[in-house]
Amino acid sequence: MTSPTESGILPTDFYARDDVVQVSRDLLGCLLCTSINGLRTSGMITETEAYCGRGDQASHASGGTRTKRTEVMYGPPGHSYIYLCYGIHHLFNIVTNREGLADAVLIRSIHPITGIETMKNRRSMDGLKNLANGPGKLSEAMGLRTSMNGLPLTKPPIWVKRRPQPVHDADIQASSRIGVDYAGEDAFKPWRFQIKPPP
Repeated sequence: MTSPTESGILPTDFYARDDVVQVSRDLLGCLLCTSINGLRTSGMITETEAYCGRGDQASHASGGTRTKRTEVMYGPPGHSYIYLCYGIHHLFNIVTNREGLADAVLIRSIHPITGIETMKNRRSMDGLKNLANGPGKLSEAMGLRTSMNGLPLTKPPIWVKRRPQPVHDADIQASSRIGVDYAGEDAFKPWRFQIKPPP
């Protein structure tokens, strides 16, 4: 079997680093891939948000919160954390750092690359505009559901591949996270990262 390094799949060590903010930045430009019921899709990650399991009021694990939903955040790195937002949207996160610390990166947007017709069908759309430019939209387009919560990201049905080309610091825009006004001062942390659109 091809090793993760040879196949381009990011190894668990990539996610096991202790700086969730750096991991969040380094995921930009990587390829998120799925293979579900024989249908393959992929997209380049263009927007992420970092959440620290300690001292971050915006995190689901804030204050050491452990529930049935958040338990996977305390598990091993390189696994999916998929939860339902507002009872509608399936949001895809990646657990990072080491077990017990509950760091995670929310994948907010992708640029579709392969399986675009499949993505359109799942989203009941005809065009590319707004196809996967939000966390709920990308999960729907790529077939990601809460039933896939806790899966390792080094093999199908969900895996992440290395950047096919470099993303330089000058190409990255940092800003505050979205929808976390309840987090007080932590809402202003510049932990949302985007690849800048071309001029």
